[in-house]
Amino acid sequence: MARLTLRLDFGPGAAIGHGKIRLLEAVRDLGSIAAAGRSMAMSYRRAWLLVEALNAIFEEPVIATRHGGSSGGGASLTAFGHRVIAHYRKMEAKAADAVAADLAELEAATRKGAHGRAGGLPPALPDEAC
Repeated sequence: MARLTLRLDFGPGAAIGHGKIRLLEAVRDLGSIAAAGRSMAMSYRRAWLLVEALNAIFEEPVIATRHGGSSGGGASLTAFGHRVIAHYRKMEAKAADAVAADLAELEAATRKGAHGRAGGLPPALPDEAC
């Protein structure tokens, strides 16, 4: 099944896409960068570097960490981190709605091996539509 993915580019090396948002959601749900990384089959180092990259994009951090000790360590989303997820998911839903018909038409035209069924070519678009 074809789907739209959204990537927000804020400048060189400063982008947010589906993977980083999923990582934020995993930290929110699991309370740990290590656990979030494991749930996404990535190393702690990779997850930590992505969190650092996310925190560096914005003036406010998206994740706050707690060092270990008697109460244990962990990580949690900041209020701003919750807003980043909400805005991203809202933009993603709006974009998906806006392109649903076009995406369905292109998906129907994909080769059988691409998604398991044959499809025909869509009618040609007028030049000004491209």
